[in-house]
Amino acid sequence: MGLLIVLIITEILTFIVLRQHFYQQSKPKYFISLVIHLILSVSLWIIFIETTSFRSFYDDPRHVWLMMSLAGMIVAVVIPRVLLIVLHFSGKLFRINKGDHIRWLTNSGLIIMLVTLIIIATSTFYGRFNFKTEEVTIKIKDLKSDLDGLKIVQISDLHLPCFYNRRKLLQKVMYEINALKPDLLLNTGDFIDFGWREFDKNDTILSKAHSRYGNFAILGNHDMGTYDPFFTEADRENNILIMINKIKASGYQVLENEYKTLNIGKARIAFIGVTTKGRHPHMIHGNVKLAMAGLDTDSVDLKILLSHDPNQWEEEVAGKTDIDITLSGHTHGMQMGIMTKKFRWSPAKYFYPHWNGLYTEGRQYQYVNRGLGCLAIPFRIWMPPEITVITLKKE
Repeated sequence: MGLLIVLIITEILTFIVLRQHFYQQSKPKYFISLVIHLILSVSLWIIFIETTSFRSFYDDPRHVWLMMSLAGMIVAVVIPRVLLIVLHFSGKLFRINKGDHIRWLTNSGLIIMLVTLIIIATSTFYGRFNFKTEEVTIKIKDLKSDLDGLKIVQISDLHLPCFYNRRKLLQKVMYEINALKPDLLLNTGDFIDFGWREFDKNDTILSKAHSRYGNFAILGNHDMGTYDPFFTEADRENNILIMINKIKASGYQVLENEYKTLNIGKARIAFIGVTTKGRHPHMIHGNVKLAMAGLDTDSVDLKILLSHDPNQWEEEVAGKTDIDITLSGHTHGMQMGIMTKKFRWSPAKYFYPHWNGLYTEGRQYQYVNRGLGCLAIPFRIWMPPEITVITLKKE
């Protein structure tokens, strides 16, 4: 109800702003601005009505997609309209005795609206699907010759509703992964947003991605059913069971607070996977040492940890275990920031010191992947989705 009132008020006041600003000055500009206003309003109201009238499961992939689309429209249209209204009527208040308004203030609001709309539109229709392959080399001291040159592909945070009605694109990404010819494919969780229904039939698409020696995955905090407001505790437990089956059907071995070993030639790798629950900042991590219980570390040549939340590395791994490489995701780079060859920045760094890229402490490494999908808002502003290729080399 609150959002409905805001939408109605902003519709009326934006129309008044356009009339007061353009009508006497330029009729063509006035009518052009009304047409643009009408197109945006119709799009916004269609999505609002579809979202609020949706009658099915909360985690239905279409419902999640609609909620994301509505959030995007609020950021792209409603918030800039509110700013325009504030600027215009502030200028009108200062000129109340003259019965006019400060034109440059209103023009500033209109420019901000236009720039915001262009940025969000570009980031929605291009930015979130501008998949980038990041290539990283990790040097390991005394690495066994059978592991020298091993190619690991990491993906993370698919958030499958982001690919609603775009299954061909998701399939294309899987084929791009295959073209990289990975020796291992590791997925660090968050396949969904709220619940298992979002997986839909995407397991048939995800299963098209292959690697030479095997695919391994863990559950992220969204995979646990934490965020569905209608799930009971029993529903969440059931959600986890279904998610494990869905991920297995997608071609992965699921590591649920446990380890598995793999022999490659004369070398042996241990994959340790822990689950992540909770909400930021109260994340609940699976216990790394318990997940490794029973592992004969002397018989293992390389230990790789899959830990969804990058903050767990400094809390429980670096300097506290002998794990060689930790792979994480979770941050998305907050889906906005600055990415150049020489400089990277995202507001995510204020919540996650390790928000993207390779980090080291001694001879231990962590790589944080920006994720493939989107969460909450359907765009990525200068923060492209990522496929990571990690090549191991003997130091």
